[in-house]
Amino acid sequence: MELNTLHQAGKPVSAVPLFEGQEGKALALKIKADERLKEHVTKVPALLLCVSGSATFANIEGETHSLTPGKYVNIVPNIVHWVDAHVDSQFVLMK
Repeated sequence: MELNTLHQAGKPVSAVPLFEGQEGKALALKIKADERLKEHVTKVPALLLCVSGSATFANIEGETHSLTPGKYVNIVPNIVHWVDAHVDSQFVLMK
């Protein structure tokens, strides 16, 4: 299976469930070039792993991380954050 085939064509941001268990879940996330995963919060700790592309993770506290394949960021609960894609980008989000 390929992550890219899970998403609907034309959507600027797409999230598709990959796995859900008793302890947590994983989502495939795709953000098209020059698009943003809008500001939001998570209520539980999360990890965002870049699979392909290039993006910037930022939060309201001024923290930023450059994400390229293999890089990840730990997302702290209850902190407003967002992701800006520079090119078409794929991620796995684990909560």
